[in-house]
Amino acid sequence: MNNLINRFFKYVSFNTQSDPNNSQCPSSIGQYSFAQSLKSELIELGLEDVSLDENGYLMAKLPSNVEHHVPAIGFISHMDTAPDASGANVQPQIIENYQGGDIALGIGDEVLSPTQYPELNALQGHNVITTDGTTLLGADNKAGIAEIMTALSFMVHNPDIKHGDICIGFTPDEEIGRGADLFNVEKFGAEWAYTIDGGPVGELEFENFHASTATVICHGINVHPGTAKDKMINSMTIAGKFITKMPKEQTPEQTEGYEGFFHLKSMESSVAKTELSYIVRDFDGKEQQKRLEFIQSIAEELNKELDKGHVEVKIAHSYNNMREMVEPHPHIIELAKSAMIACDVEPIVKPIRGGTDGARLSFMGLPCPNIFTGGYNFHGIHEFITIEGMEQAVQVIIKLAELTASDAKKL
Repeated sequence: MNNLINRFFKYVSFNTQSDPNNSQCPSSIGQYSFAQSLKSELIELGLEDVSLDENGYLMAKLPSNVEHHVPAIGFISHMDTAPDASGANVQPQIIENYQGGDIALGIGDEVLSPTQYPELNALQGHNVITTDGTTLLGADNKAGIAEIMTALSFMVHNPDIKHGDICIGFTPDEEIGRGADLFNVEKFGAEWAYTIDGGPVGELEFENFHASTATVICHGINVHPGTAKDKMINSMTIAGKFITKMPKEQTPEQTEGYEGFFHLKSMESSVAKTELSYIVRDFDGKEQQKRLEFIQSIAEELNKELDKGHVEVKIAHSYNNMREMVEPHPHIIELAKSAMIACDVEPIVKPIRGGTDGARLSFMGLPCPNIFTGGYNFHGIHEFITIEGMEQAVQVIIKLAELTASDAKKL
């Protein structure tokens, strides 16, 4: 598995941070450079139908090595990293045989502590890869890519492992919600697929949030403060009133499991105009609609209270819960469970408190659950992953290919 870690370290050296303010696809040059490198690697491995389009979507196929019909399955990961923390000059470090306690990140004062992240307590004896405390690590989702590539290499060099057609897709701009925008499902060629984009070992996810954004625009009136009496309307004061009317117990930091939330993600403010950017999430479609109506009701309430100034709300829908598109195909989930069990991994079926490319791809005709990478704390400087978890992900990918071929007559 040395090749796995070498690949991962090579991949995180590419700065592929996506840019929500750039409408082009891919939204950053680094993503395309990374895709070109992966394309060369896929060709060297001997895969067929390797293609990289102008938008940064990379696809390839490992042809079947059995004579009987086997459904073509796919594995998908995204090439970009999140805008939440820098993805430039990533300096990973390996903590060999972790024995507990705080882990120093780089040479500064930043630490990875089991007090803040108790999941570290279960990883004693493992080899932990962390950041240096200045950037994210990029395991989301370069660990997934490294795991897929390593599994492909193993199957290429071990033809006794029987499999059907294995379709590979690496996508741009997943972190800014565009990863499936230009994905050609027909060209991809799989009957179903798995995103390798989950977290801790064992995670298997086939349901996710219904996702919307709500932009709350508070309009005020700006007047020179020296002559502002009875004239100025400070939009930030209106925004403050709006925020205080939102339920404090329904935020990301107060919710878990199947609980939805309102998340004030960012704000831009001046006296004349303040914009509050909320993301709104719920696993139930009807409850999601109630949340959006609640936001609109607060705006209407404030508009009745205000003599001057006003509030408007703009709603945009992002993606739906893929459960309704995956559940009609239970064999997809059962295969993943069986592959994990065969690799001594306990399946942990849980909802994604977020989304993946698979959420939208499932509604585009490609049922696409999500499988673990072995990583933790994505999107920030405390991101980490274990070598053992990555190795288990590789084993599960290979076993999934094997089981699909051996169980083909049942599918």
